[in-house]
Amino acid sequence: MKVGLIAMSGVRAYNEELTNLGLTLPGFVDRNKIIASLPSLGLLTLAGMTPEGTEIEYVEIADIKDVGELPNSFDMIAISTYSAQVFEAYELSERYRQKGIKTVIGGPHVTRLPEEAKEHCDSVVIGEGESSWLEVLNDCEHGKLKPFYSSFDKDFDLKDAPIPRFELLNPEKYNRLTVQTSRGCPHYCEFCAASILISKKYKQKPADKVIQEIRVIKKIWKRPFIEFADDNTFINRKYWVGLLKELRTEDIRWFTETDVSVAEDNELLNLMRESGCQQVLIGFESPSKNGLDGLELSSNWKLKQLDKYKSAIEKIRAHGITVNGCFILGLDGQDKSIFDEVWRFVQDSALYEVQITVMTAFPGTALHERLKKEKRILRDGDWARCTLFDVNFQPEGMSVEELEKGFRDLAERVYSAEFTNFRKSRYKEMLRGMLEKPKEKQCYLCTVPR
Repeated sequence: MKVGLIAMSGVRAYNEELTNLGLTLPGFVDRNKIIASLPSLGLLTLAGMTPEGTEIEYVEIADIKDVGELPNSFDMIAISTYSAQVFEAYELSERYRQKGIKTVIGGPHVTRLPEEAKEHCDSVVIGEGESSWLEVLNDCEHGKLKPFYSSFDKDFDLKDAPIPRFELLNPEKYNRLTVQTSRGCPHYCEFCAASILISKKYKQKPADKVIQEIRVIKKIWKRPFIEFADDNTFINRKYWVGLLKELRTEDIRWFTETDVSVAEDNELLNLMRESGCQQVLIGFESPSKNGLDGLELSSNWKLKQLDKYKSAIEKIRAHGITVNGCFILGLDGQDKSIFDEVWRFVQDSALYEVQITVMTAFPGTALHERLKKEKRILRDGDWARCTLFDVNFQPEGMSVEELEKGFRDLAERVYSAEFTNFRKSRYKEMLRGMLEKPKEKQCYLCTVPR
């Protein structure tokens, strides 16, 4: 049997004006290239547990309009997709079904909307794919594919996770490869559409398996750049202290997502830098109380960290690690002043990189359920606008047009060539010891013409 593993990739806005704007902003383009170029770790993992005798081919599709004649040599196609690309995934699945080829779709979107997905494919994989993959393959080979396969009645342990088939990739196509050490997060943010939708239970992969995966990557990429694809790294401090000590000898560079609490641990920060950490991405979400209050649903944890934001950035930066700060625009509690608030925070805090997004109600999230009840979703089911850049809801403190314009204008400022270069040169100066006293920090508005 021959199986095609197809990843729907690429990042773009539904709004053509935003897409065209992105093409002219270096900072925006750079960040999108990084996101869009990541391979599908989920599909590579399934490839790693596929029995010998089953032929595997891994394919990435950024835009279905670029797909010409489909290859006919597959017995089954497995597609992994997110909300923004799900209609393209459905179209691709239908095209293969017309050729008599069985199709299976998985991912966070179809996990929450399996009945919708089933209208366009032969089978839907719900939740963690590892729990069902061998059964899917066996059933397909014997002509007995079930309509749904779910992991929610199973308990998959990451100690049993297979080594992903990284050798299926051409490393020259990517600026980084992904390794997962955990699934889940102790925080419950209303908007979160990450692995909490796939696995409700927090799970940690044994450190020795992580090292194994990195060494497999090093066989195709001598000194790789690794992205640890965790929702919130460093939750288990003891685990990471041990893992980082081992990583010091692996000669890699790496990036991950975490929260501001990482700045409270000097030993951890030292080990991060010694083991090759280049940057951490932190979801600040909002630079003020407006928008943060009630965002994290279990303990309002996000709001409690607000006063630590700038000192955390400074602390991490002092260890030679850059910070990519993420902000969400259009949160309840925000009004038009949020755009200038984010701009001032970015300029004052010495962030190296910035990611701004629009609040997005992904299916299956608490945010989607609330906005739906409040009748604030503009086009329910219009998943193509779930891009993080398009507005598909009625904001609380401004109009749709004001949010769209504010986002666009802020993007022009934050991602301009002048400001992007300023942020990076400021960090380099800090590393050279040129900024000796915090009170003598440069002001961007004083050095670049307005």
